[in-house]
Amino acid sequence: MRFGYLTGNHIDGIHPGDLARELEDRNFDSVWFPEHSHIPTEQLTPYPNGGQLPGSYVHMMDPWVSVATAAAVTSRIQLATGVCLLLEHDVLDLACTVATADALSDGRVTMGIGVGWNKEELENHRPDLPFPKRYSAMRERVQALRTAWGNEEAEFSGVWDNYSSSWVYPKPTNGTVPIALGNAGPLGIQHAAEYADEWCPIDVGIMNTDGKPDVIGGINRFTELADKAGRDGAAIPISLYIWGQPQMERLEQYANAGVTQFVFTPVNFDLPSSDETLTYIDQLTEVIATFNGSN
Repeated sequence: MRFGYLTGNHIDGIHPGDLARELEDRNFDSVWFPEHSHIPTEQLTPYPNGGQLPGSYVHMMDPWVSVATAAAVTSRIQLATGVCLLLEHDVLDLACTVATADALSDGRVTMGIGVGWNKEELENHRPDLPFPKRYSAMRERVQALRTAWGNEEAEFSGVWDNYSSSWVYPKPTNGTVPIALGNAGPLGIQHAAEYADEWCPIDVGIMNTDGKPDVIGGINRFTELADKAGRDGAAIPISLYIWGQPQMERLEQYANAGVTQFVFTPVNFDLPSSDETLTYIDQLTEVIATFNGSN
């Protein structure tokens, strides 16, 4: 089992370099940086977890700058986005940014991606892209990125993304950047099963086809859909975000279902201080030791 940590990554919290170094020193396997470039003040789309939007969402720093900062002070830990809202970027700028971060970190980047839940946020970036079309646009964007990374002279023609034959550099260290898809609903699970290198949903967000929360059922469905797509579903890594305080019984159930990495979420999303975060990752280190000792 591997272990990661998702940070709220707000400007007054723990420095991303300090966090990555502290996690690496405690033998965590990965650190994940989220993305919201902005939050429109006229919030028409409700927060998916209910209640008031936590402060970290409004104050998030850029994930790719944070990944680069973390890369500069670490040597082993995997550097991931949790998640990059890939439709809110220019495709060629994004291809260059991600590949640069990967090359500078010697191939330690995982690109966690999602389509986002905030309709107004996407509209500010992409008034041309209807919100209901975001999943098909995501599939196309992944193809466009992989083409830019994989071909010496790359060109792409799609519905939403187009670029002429171009040199797009640098190239990722290992030829591509692993893409982890974070969507957890029935449609998102299908997309992840069909073309993601990894699946990284939030446990409480996983919905089965009946629209009800079902973590184990969702994992089983992901594996089955991947097999139907001609892939080896059991071989695709699953990095599961653990919402709230981790419970040993839950972790063991998830591990038995095929989860390959637990990504612990922050002590809270309400602008925790550096000291609060360090205290919490010390507690999580104990959880990891207990889990490893009982398995």
